[in-house]
Amino acid sequence: MTAQGKDFNRVFIVGCGDIGRRVARLWQQNSLPVTGLVRSDKSKHYLRQQDINPLLLDLDQSPTDHASVPEPGLDLDQALVYYFAPPPKTGEEDTRMAYFLQRLDGRRPPARLVYLSTSGVYGDQGGRLIDEETLPKPVAPRARRRYFAEQAVRQWGKAQQVPVITLRTGGIYGPGRLPLKRIRDQIPVIHEHLAPITNRIHAGDLAQACVAAAQRGQAGRIYNISDGAQSSNMTEYFNTIADCFGLPRPPTIDWIEAEKQLSPGMLSYLRESRQLDNRRMLEELGVQLEYPTLIEGLASCKSDTDPR
Repeated sequence: MTAQGKDFNRVFIVGCGDIGRRVARLWQQNSLPVTGLVRSDKSKHYLRQQDINPLLLDLDQSPTDHASVPEPGLDLDQALVYYFAPPPKTGEEDTRMAYFLQRLDGRRPPARLVYLSTSGVYGDQGGRLIDEETLPKPVAPRARRRYFAEQAVRQWGKAQQVPVITLRTGGIYGPGRLPLKRIRDQIPVIHEHLAPITNRIHAGDLAQACVAAAQRGQAGRIYNISDGAQSSNMTEYFNTIADCFGLPRPPTIDWIEAEKQLSPGMLSYLRESRQLDNRRMLEELGVQLEYPTLIEGLASCKSDTDPR
């Protein structure tokens, strides 16, 4: 392993949802025990079904006083930590990340930590091809919170001498992660010639990249995680999914109508355009994509019954 640090003998996943469970399965195949941190009893039940040791903890709650008894289950010595928990929905900072790092004060640090961030930290790049050396310029609040978390965990890693690897991922799709309800409801999309270039990664390929990052990622390194498909745009994405599932394509509108009809969240996505260069992921991490195109990835989603 080249992630400069002691070897790990177990895996700890903060925010163990769909991607976390996928990553857990891959490490279980290597006979490593996995613990998943979740915030609901329902998620706890899912983890037990998959032989993942569940830890229930609400990261929106500030850590207890250092003088009190430490919270159980956070002994991360010799653990590989994945941080997959999303930031809060409001504010300029990721308080969940801050609270998690505070909870590790005074404890033996983990072997290494992989943080799953977003390509949104790059902001609008006018559709140009960008690599990991491109300076971040997050505009959307959610991206600013992610960039806050990136900086916080990187500074913590340096202080604790823990290798931290950052993955900046494009939009994640896969079984249960498709906008089928939106398409069925015929919510409009912007005209294709106005739509921004987007970046995607299949959930299965993202899980493989997360494992590769722990095995071969370099300490302090950032990796763009994307299938690298060229010049695809958001409207093409919706249309391709509609065609694949035999649904009518959504109606198209211009910017004036979009401002009236689309949510602020969707509008913020439409105002940013960039193309991720994924060569570092392919060459340094050695990721071999199972789904290098959307068409190939959608073939694995035919059993998708998720209403999203």
